Amino acid sequence: MPLCGHDTLKTRRTLKIAGQEFDYFSLKAASEAGLGDISRLPYSMKVLLENLLRYEDGRSVTVDDVKACAAWIKDRRSDREIAYRPARVLMQDFTGVPAVVDLAAMRDAVTRLGGDPQKINPLSPVDLVIDHSVMIDHFGAADSLKKNMDLEFERNGERYEFLRWGQKAFRNFRAVPPGAGICHQINIEHLARVAWTGEEGKRTLVYPDTCVGTDSHTTMVNGLGVLGWGVGGIEAEAAMLGQPVSMLIPEVVGFKLTGKLREGMTATDLVLTVTQMLRKKGVVGKFVEFYGSGLDNLSLADRATIGNMAPEYGATCGIFPVDEETLNYLRLTGRPESQIELVKLYAMEQGMWRTPNWDPVFTDTLELDMNTVEASLAGPKRPQDRVALSGAAKALKEVLTAEGITDHGKGFAVPGTDYELNQGDVVIAAITSCTNTSNPSVLIAAGLVAKKAIEKGLKRAPWVKSSLAPGSQVVQDYLEKAGLQKYLDQLGFNIAGFGCTTCIGNSGPLADPIATTIDTNKMVVSAVLSGNRNFEGRISPHVRANWLASPPLVVAYALLGNMQKDITTEPLGTGSDGKPVYLKDIWPTTAEIQSTVASCVTRAMFESRYADVWAGPRQWQAIKVGESQTYSWNNKSTYVQNPPYFVNIADGAGKFSDIKGARPLAILGDSVTTDHISPAGSIKTDSPAGKYLIANGVSKADFNSYGARRGNHEVMMRGTFANIRIKNEMVPGIEGGITKHIPSGEVMAIYDASMKYQAEKTPLVVIAGKEYGTGSSRDWAAKGTNLLGVKAVLVESFERIHRSNLVGMGVLPLQFKDGTDRKTLKLDGTEVFDISGIGNGIKPRQDVQVTITRADGSKQTITVLCRIDTADEVEYYRHGGILQYVLRSLVA
Repeated sequence: MPLCGHDTLKTRRTLKIAGQEFDYFSLKAASEAGLGDISRLPYSMKVLLENLLRYEDGRSVTVDDVKACAAWIKDRRSDREIAYRPARVLMQDFTGVPAVVDLAAMRDAVTRLGGDPQKINPLSPVDLVIDHSVMIDHFGAADSLKKNMDLEFERNGERYEFLRWGQKAFRNFRAVPPGAGICHQINIEHLARVAWTGEEGKRTLVYPDTCVGTDSHTTMVNGLGVLGWGVGGIEAEAAMLGQPVSMLIPEVVGFKLTGKLREGMTATDLVLTVTQMLRKKGVVGKFVEFYGSGLDNLSLADRATIGNMAPEYGATCGIFPVDEETLNYLRLTGRPESQIELVKLYAMEQGMWRTPNWDPVFTDTLELDMNTVEASLAGPKRPQDRVALSGAAKALKEVLTAEGITDHGKGFAVPGTDYELNQGDVVIAAITSCTNTSNPSVLIAAGLVAKKAIEKGLKRAPWVKSSLAPGSQVVQDYLEKAGLQKYLDQLGFNIAGFGCTTCIGNSGPLADPIATTIDTNKMVVSAVLSGNRNFEGRISPHVRANWLASPPLVVAYALLGNMQKDITTEPLGTGSDGKPVYLKDIWPTTAEIQSTVASCVTRAMFESRYADVWAGPRQWQAIKVGESQTYSWNNKSTYVQNPPYFVNIADGAGKFSDIKGARPLAILGDSVTTDHISPAGSIKTDSPAGKYLIANGVSKADFNSYGARRGNHEVMMRGTFANIRIKNEMVPGIEGGITKHIPSGEVMAIYDASMKYQAEKTPLVVIAGKEYGTGSSRDWAAKGTNLLGVKAVLVESFERIHRSNLVGMGVLPLQFKDGTDRKTLKLDGTEVFDISGIGNGIKPRQDVQVTITRADGSKQTITVLCRIDTADEVEYYRHGGILQYVLRSLVA
């Protein structure tokens, strides 16, 4: 892909570093060329402006686009659409496998259309990190890591063979094999450069390192000053293939940090506070940028923790400028000195280096004195619902009451054990997730808590499933060097895998007696995890209350064993001396943590671990693949199948048409997440997906997870809208993926109803409330919607990524206007919907007419907003989806 355009404004300059010349597009020169004073633009806006300067070609990026970006400083907002091209693409395997499946399918389609399959290659660098497939089947033992990895390869052999083929067949595509860590942590520790370089003829260009990723927590790299955010796999594939990311010039909210954390507070407490504040502020679709004197008191790992949770506070990104701390981290993690020097000089030259008087202008601001941060949890269902640690017990009791449990103290005997299980018991305690396992301070703190607990004679509660799944192998090195891993092991926090586990729903099974006791008695039990996601049904199907906490608190709750007890005032247990032991007795001081981090986290560890990160374990190296440029699909595979998107693709684009006679497939409420829509977690035997697998000879023990089977559309479409906690208002009082077929009135699985409607040639719509599609950037939430025959989704408001993904899959996103919603319209699912006003073409954000015909024959017409937001999206929709558009463009 070309790295630059026409340079109409003549801003190309040369930077000399240690005898080497680098060309770059100068923001100072742009200012002098007529853009005016842009020195106080936010850091993130300077990155966007450079991108537009570099790619200005008079077509996809015009001089007017550049001027609009520079003029942002006047109004601090803009309604102009721009074409943004990130330097690279990051993927994890759950979302990466279907992306590579689509690339392979596109090669097949190009071949059928008489083209060259090798035209289908990533044009931007792509790194795929296989990190989402390890599950915590084994825990609390020295061999847990080996056993879980052996199971991972056993379960995922077909997927990994496919990815090995892709690694060889596609140019500009690299795969980090299983067992190395989590993509976001590997990104900040190894892949990110802050200043990227590319060759153009005999010249070397330097420009900001930017990326998009197929996981919403791509924003973690924002802590390093790298502009990146999560997109759907559909958008990521388009970016790989040279298509720009269409976006509106964003509003940028400045978050001023002052002071420093008090004694005993952690980065997790800080990020949960920041998340709550920004959710309350309302930053969906906006950039958030951190500034202020408090940045001097934040390590790079702390900044990355805050950047990581941008999806939880709803922002597109949560970015920090480049400064001396950025360089310190690059040096610690083994980056070459030449790269570190390039980062510093380029940032200084472009006005992207944070100085003591760094004070950009923002669309809006808010401020936090970090000295006011208190110990916190978030839960029981959403990451933005922060609870003071001292109020956690009260919050859990409110959950019990809300669930209709009046006897909070009643226990139930667990068969085959000598203990009872009580309401609120912690059955999962997991140190997991990119958010916190990237931060040595909280992991060292967890190790110190474990050490002090062992020395006091405390033990883990016997019903707790405990696990440690670091995001990087370096974590193992520094915990062992500090002498802390042995104490974690004694409490059952043996390393159980390197990857994204409990946070993504890969918590593995609970012991049968515990699971049976919970289900039989309809108990509300808890999971405490150091993750970033705790949505309903995500962590475990047996756990209703899920709490996000810092790693040392995860250890403490494993000792306490129950969330009904106030951990700040009640003893964790009885010590070997017969005296009660309290949280304050085992909580490390800030000085202890900092001195341990300083002495035990070294550059040599990063250099050693990343020296052969691409090689992979022996199981990976043993996989044999062929040399074919097109993939030999195995029709019997239940993991990887050729998707149907391109089967009957024609040379030309389709036509716009109105939608007539549509029936509701589901009517849903507010805050329906992609966890509710997209298949995730375990597969139930009696679900449509489970029945499909059994029919194809797969035993229950080998079901694996939906995430692992994302390369098979037959499994995934059956799991769409099948979440165990989803509530379809067409069937009140029932939880799960159930609907009512109209006009028969038959209640059935959503998938089965979809197949029945499609056989009847009835188009479908989905109706919902506010914040539809929040959560992870899951392409299957849109792909599954498409394959279920849904032609339009009509809601009160959309989450940014999911709305875009719906367009990318040819599904029409519509938004209610003027206070109208499913409740004011009194929709019950018996209605027929006719959507008109698009048959003659679509303009971005135009009004559309929806005529509702009720069961009694009465009609009502409402005006709704078409959320196809940009001209590029109009073309994607006209072609039936973004991949069809790209494919036709490449063939042409």
